[in-house]
Amino acid sequence: MEDRKLTVRAVERALDILMCFTKDSDLGLSEIAGAIGLHKSTVHRLLTTLEERGFVIRNPATDKYRLGLKIWELSAHLSHNDDPAVLLLPQMEQLRDRLGETVSLYLRDGTDRLRIQAVQSNQAIRRVAQVGARLPLFVGASSKVLVAYAEDAVLRAVLDSPDWPTAVDREAYMSQLEEIRRAGYATSYEEREPGAAAVAAPIFDRNGRVAAALSVSGPVSRLSPQTLEKMAPVLIEAAREMGMMIHT
Repeated sequence: MEDRKLTVRAVERALDILMCFTKDSDLGLSEIAGAIGLHKSTVHRLLTTLEERGFVIRNPATDKYRLGLKIWELSAHLSHNDDPAVLLLPQMEQLRDRLGETVSLYLRDGTDRLRIQAVQSNQAIRRVAQVGARLPLFVGASSKVLVAYAEDAVLRAVLDSPDWPTAVDREAYMSQLEEIRRAGYATSYEEREPGAAAVAAPIFDRNGRVAAALSVSGPVSRLSPQTLEKMAPVLIEAAREMGMMIHT
C-alpha cells in the first residue's frame, strides 16, 4: 500500500511539473522546484524521467526545460469534434474581421479562467491574447460572465478566496453580476491591465449551461465604453450561434 502511495505521489509531482509550463515556456530547475515546493534533487529526478520519455526537453546552452514533442503528439490525438477551441475558430475569425479587435474564448477551471483560443486583431496597435493563459475570476469581462452564470458554489468560492483583491468591493461586484445577468454581457475598462478594455458574453450549450465566455478586447484608445456597448449585441448573437454548435 505504501509503495502505491509513493507511486501516485510521483505521478502527481510529475504532473505538477508539466503544469508549470502553462505560465512560462522555458523554466530552470530552481524555478520549477520553487513553483511546486519541492527540493531540487527530487525535481531533477522527475525531470530526467520526463526528458527520457520525451515530455520535456532540456536546452544545454541555457540549462532550461521546455515541453517536448511527446506533448504535441498527445495533443494531435485529441478529438476535435467536441473541442470548442477548434470547433469555434472559424466563427471567431469572422467576428474578428467584423469588429476588428482580438477575440478570445475562455473556459472556467475552478476559480480561474483559461484562454483556450484567441484570434488576434489585424490592427497595428492591438491587444495580444496568449492562448493557455490562466487568469483569476475576480476581474475582467470574461471572468464576470463566467461567475455570473455559474452555480452558487462557484460564486462562494470566488468571494471567499484568500486571493480576492482588496481594491475590489464585494458588494459592488455582486451588483455587477446582477447587471450582467440582466443585460446578457459584461464589460471591463482597465480592470485587469492598464490600457485594455473588453466586452464578453456567455456561450450557452444546448442544455442551457454556460460552456464558455466569448470576449472582444483591445486598447482603450479604440474601445470606449460607448463602443463596447455597441459591440455587445453583435457579440451576443455570435455567442448564441456558437452555442448551437457545441455538442453536449
